[in-house]
Amino acid sequence: MGRYVIQPHHRLQEWVAEEEGYFTAEGLDYEFQAEGFAAAAKQTSPVRSADEAPVQLRAGAFEDMSAGRACDVSSACHWAVNGVASAGAGKMWGHAYTITPAGIFAAPGTGYRTAADLADVPVAVGYHSGSHYATVQALEPFVARPRIKLDFAGLPVDRVRLLIRGEIEVATLFGAECYIAEQLGFRKVADATFMVGFLIAPTADLADTAKYFRALRRAQTAIDLHVEPYKHYWSREMPPDLAELVDVRRFGPGERIVFEPYTKDMFDRTQQWMGAHDLLDLPADYGQAVLT
Repeated sequence: MGRYVIQPHHRLQEWVAEEEGYFTAEGLDYEFQAEGFAAAAKQTSPVRSADEAPVQLRAGAFEDMSAGRACDVSSACHWAVNGVASAGAGKMWGHAYTITPAGIFAAPGTGYRTAADLADVPVAVGYHSGSHYATVQALEPFVARPRIKLDFAGLPVDRVRLLIRGEIEVATLFGAECYIAEQLGFRKVADATFMVGFLIAPTADLADTAKYFRALRRAQTAIDLHVEPYKHYWSREMPPDLAELVDVRRFGPGERIVFEPYTKDMFDRTQQWMGAHDLLDLPADYGQAVLT
């Protein structure tokens, strides 16, 4: 049996579990994926080049997971994990999910102050990713569906860089990038907090997977009790050019793991919503897709 490979996801829990020895206490032989999601970018670099300009990137979490990630466990929005598991590229963990703070942020000089102001205004999101689905959900109470406009601008690092550089006006952000935008004075015109799921690779050892989640449960308790000693780990969740712009001591606790079942009703309602919005429409069977 090889090491259990973990891909962290814009949160503190894995780092806390490592620092406090919770993984080791569970007897988990683990490693973190070297090229993780948090500080990655698809179309921007720390220093903007002369020929760098925003482009539409129609590939996101669903496509990335469908192609296979080089790890045993990873995370993405529950919409994408739900879809990927339905397509047979892994299993959705049915005993926990997370809630991540997120928002639709506008540059201060734009004049966009409410969600209703965003009718016909392009909002930068990640294609088939949490920001994509969450933006639709967040704007629907305020903006008629045909007037919700999306720009597919890559990963969270890409979107926050483009926002800071003034190359886009509005973006949906979560995790560290959400706190970056708040700290730098960008206006949150709508909350877009959403649910994140866990994808378990087909080859993952289920006993090790259970150890991983037991350690995360202890880490969540430690964060709930006193998060301040762990906030420095936010610096691991962003590249140096963004980390130097902010004081992570002012960040919040971020994504919170909820150790409750991801039920068949939740699964079915998610599938129905995606199908009704022409986002993903896949044959789905809860019993086949979700580890319960």
